[in-house]
Amino acid sequence: MPDDCTCLIDPGKIIVAAKLKYKENQRFLRKMKSLNPQELDNVAHQLHEEVFRYTDCLACANCCKSISPAMRERDVERIASSLHLKPSEVVVKYMHLDTDGDYVFNAAPCPFLDQDNRCKVYDDRPKACREYPHTNRRKFSQLLELTLKNTAVCPAVFSIVEKMKNTLG
Repeated sequence: MPDDCTCLIDPGKIIVAAKLKYKENQRFLRKMKSLNPQELDNVAHQLHEEVFRYTDCLACANCCKSISPAMRERDVERIASSLHLKPSEVVVKYMHLDTDGDYVFNAAPCPFLDQDNRCKVYDDRPKACREYPHTNRRKFSQLLELTLKNTAVCPAVFSIVEKMKNTLG
């Protein structure tokens, strides 16, 4: 297991570290926009695989505790089906529309997060949850601003960006 094992990092410490390195990471990620998109994808995906070999999301769940995914109608329908409710009942009970027209949860933590950091609707979770933290998505260069924000939420993303700085400098 690597010395910088993100599975053991306190999310609170990551938030502090991310704030301290915000400007540095912002400059670095802006610089990454000038790279060949395929090259950036390759590096990001390789580091994603490396970091997630030793990251235990259930030990953290900071994403579920602190941010809400943007959800579409289809996400609401899947959650409703999982809960044996009507989509309108799920919206009334748990969600509201944000300024972009997406459904978001009324409050954090996620209402479907169990005491053991497991998701009650895991098989039917929103697309944004399934794709989080987005560091293995194609066209990673289009997600650099989101990645910067996610460094303050996800210890794995913080670790990936730190490793990218060492790799791509």
